[in-house]
Amino acid sequence: MARSRFLPDNFTLTLVAVVTLASLLPASGRVAHFFEGLTTVAIGLLFFLHGAKLSREAILAGITHWRLHLLVFACTFILFPLLGLALRPVLGPLVTPQLYTGVLFLCVLPATVQSAIAFTAMARGNMPAAICSASASTLLGVFITPVLVSLVVLPEGGAVASSSSLDAIGRILLQLLVPFVIGHLSRPLIGKWIQKRAAVLKFVDQGSILLVVYTAFSAAVIEGLWKQIPVSALLGLLLVCGVLLALALGLTTFMARRFGFNIEDEITIVFCGSKKSLASGIPMAKVLFASHAVGAIVLPLMLFHQMQLMVCAVLAQRYARRAATSPAPALRTAE
Repeated sequence: MARSRFLPDNFTLTLVAVVTLASLLPASGRVAHFFEGLTTVAIGLLFFLHGAKLSREAILAGITHWRLHLLVFACTFILFPLLGLALRPVLGPLVTPQLYTGVLFLCVLPATVQSAIAFTAMARGNMPAAICSASASTLLGVFITPVLVSLVVLPEGGAVASSSSLDAIGRILLQLLVPFVIGHLSRPLIGKWIQKRAAVLKFVDQGSILLVVYTAFSAAVIEGLWKQIPVSALLGLLLVCGVLLALALGLTTFMARRFGFNIEDEITIVFCGSKKSLASGIPMAKVLFASHAVGAIVLPLMLFHQMQLMVCAVLAQRYARRAATSPAPALRTAE
């Protein structure tokens, strides 16, 4: 029997298991140092493999659709932070200050790559533009997210930065972008091998996230994370993430139609402009914040990630059914 689309996937269940393990058996001392080193290596390998997988043809195929990309980037890096700040007086009291700082961090992150492209494909949207937009969002996030953290997140309090925004950009460049560029330059040598072994990339992708989650929550639990967050705040966080996702989906849909994009472009804008990256966000949190603060910082992101997957799966199927039953519309380019 097929699993219901409303149930968490295996990776989400594994994430819950890792958080539980870190809560019961947190790593400390030499064990924690070992996992920190292993996590750094795994993240570098992850971005190396992603660089080797991304083709220049995919970038060039969608790069000319500048109005679409401009709107997606505006939703990702302007609309989301403004929503996070504007909603704070209303939604902030539902959670602890540290958790809402995590919500603000979620708002300044780049978009997802794999799931945004997958949902665009499922919904029959503009695939070349989705590949270009989602990939560019990840690369731009290396530079934009640390600056937005210093402007949006840290002034609100509740988190401890591990470095200045300039230093953070340098560290992210070294840990994330350099391996990505090396991997992309190595694509002529290993690109075909990577394409044939998608399971390897998936294993490294998910494995690196699980390692970061375990080390982050271990440090947070040792600092008293669960003693600082009441159950009522966790329930409030569900509502905060739900409201944020609903507004993001509604506003991206409205703007896509308001600016005259066709249905294929609308699908791309909705799925690329309303999603936030767990794969990029957790490594960035590790670089940008002190170790004991990372657990609470990434908790809203983990919850939002699962929520966006479930909701977007339903939305993608609705778009697909609409495309199958509606007569083909006259294509309108939005160049």
